[in-house]
Amino acid sequence: MTRYIGNTNEDREQMLREIGYENISSLFKSVPDSVLLRKKLDIPEALSEMELVKSIKSTSKENKNTDEYVCFLGAGAYDHYTPSPIDQLILRQEFYTSYTPYQPEISQGTLQAIFEYQTMISELTGLPVSNASMYDGASALAEAALMSCETTKRKEVLIASTVHPESRQVLYTYAKYRNITVKELAYENGQVSLDDLKSKINKDTAAVIVQNPNFFGIIEDVELISEIAHENKSLLTVSADPISLSILKSPGEMGADIAVGEGQSLGNPLNFGGPYLGFMAVTEKLMRKMPGRVVGQTTDKDGRRGFVLTLQTREQHIRRERATSNICTNQALNALQATMYLTFMGKEGLREVAEQCLNKSHYTYNELIKTGKFRPLFTAPFFKEFVVISEEPVSLLNEKLLKNNIIGGYKIEKDYPHLKNGYLIAVTEKRTREEIDTFVRKAGE
Repeated sequence: MTRYIGNTNEDREQMLREIGYENISSLFKSVPDSVLLRKKLDIPEALSEMELVKSIKSTSKENKNTDEYVCFLGAGAYDHYTPSPIDQLILRQEFYTSYTPYQPEISQGTLQAIFEYQTMISELTGLPVSNASMYDGASALAEAALMSCETTKRKEVLIASTVHPESRQVLYTYAKYRNITVKELAYENGQVSLDDLKSKINKDTAAVIVQNPNFFGIIEDVELISEIAHENKSLLTVSADPISLSILKSPGEMGADIAVGEGQSLGNPLNFGGPYLGFMAVTEKLMRKMPGRVVGQTTDKDGRRGFVLTLQTREQHIRRERATSNICTNQALNALQATMYLTFMGKEGLREVAEQCLNKSHYTYNELIKTGKFRPLFTAPFFKEFVVISEEPVSLLNEKLLKNNIIGGYKIEKDYPHLKNGYLIAVTEKRTREEIDTFVRKAGE
């Protein structure tokens, strides 16, 4: 992309003559005078390219980044390691400039990349059909709820209060304008209360939605939840951490009808909160209800391997009343990064990442408890995140840690006010023994 628009005054005059206008003012004569800006914008004077780059670099130093700070903050976005080849490969122009394949059969490279992505997501989730990615994990979850209601012809959704708070907020937004009732399920010891689920599920319940591992980092008893949901002929959606799926049972194995999740941890950097990608996989029965698009593998008339958009269920491609969603972009670049990550890591590499997260997070948990400044909140098993109760307010604790170049955990009482001084800590494979010990020592002072 060019850094500036290089039109000269002569260029502008020529363009105006071509369209029959004398000057810029006459071009905008249809705009009421009362709304036109008659003064200079209150912005700094123009800089040369060299001056501008220097100024922006100086400003960027005010940010706290994970290259210079040790990060124990998770809560939905995670500081995992990205293999170095990805940063270079993703900049290739055939990847970096490609977008949604509107003339699909011409875009064989793009379609193959999407097909490989779908295959890997399907293997991870244990479900046979994956689409060509979603906007992010939160909107993927909400789309799963809409799909469940459309499939079952019911208008109520039960969602665990242990699902990410922002995902629940997105669901409420979607549901409000589709006349869908959303009810939250209580938790016990950090897991969905099965008694609460049994008391709330009814003939109007289209879907039960859980997150595994959940927002507290705890592993849910998905198989029991699945039994309760399916006895009621409701669909089960599981929002999963893709890294965890290399060592935990997949959603498909545990009876999920729909698996969704946030794919950021698959080779996508934190990026100040985005862009990320959402993934979705479903049973064959739900394939035609799934939003977005599905790429399939085929052969041409000469028997050569080829790829084609098999399903396109969005409004731009089929009649509006038959469309499953108005989701547009398929986050192709982010999905490609995820595909590269899974390719480079392989099954064994991904399992090693998960095992390191598991072991390091449990080591951190135990060492924090030993300080006497933190106490356990839950006793249920966790993956790479956990909640402890801090003796001092979390805000003050994080300020102290930041002075020591450590980005601390998440203040969980922002979303769960009753969990005063609750501290959600994430430990990924990037954290070394030395970093963890320093974090524990400084946090326990």
